[in-house]
Amino acid sequence: MEEYEDIINLPHWNPQRHPRMPRENRAAQFAPFAAVTGLDDAAADTALQHIAMVDLEADDDVWLK
Repeated sequence: MEEYEDIINLPHWNPQRHPRMPRENRAAQFAPFAAVTGLDDAAADTALQHIAMVDLEADDDVWLK
């Protein structure tokens, strides 16, 4: 703690030239966004195709027995 004794009780710094950004605007900077449009739809379509293939393979196993 000795290293920071000179600054530990200083008031929080506030910029002089620019007003502080409102909390809502700061949070919007980090909001999630879709970097690749259509990726979710493509992934869902691929998942459905694989599920259909697995179902068909399971049906084939039943007929082979």
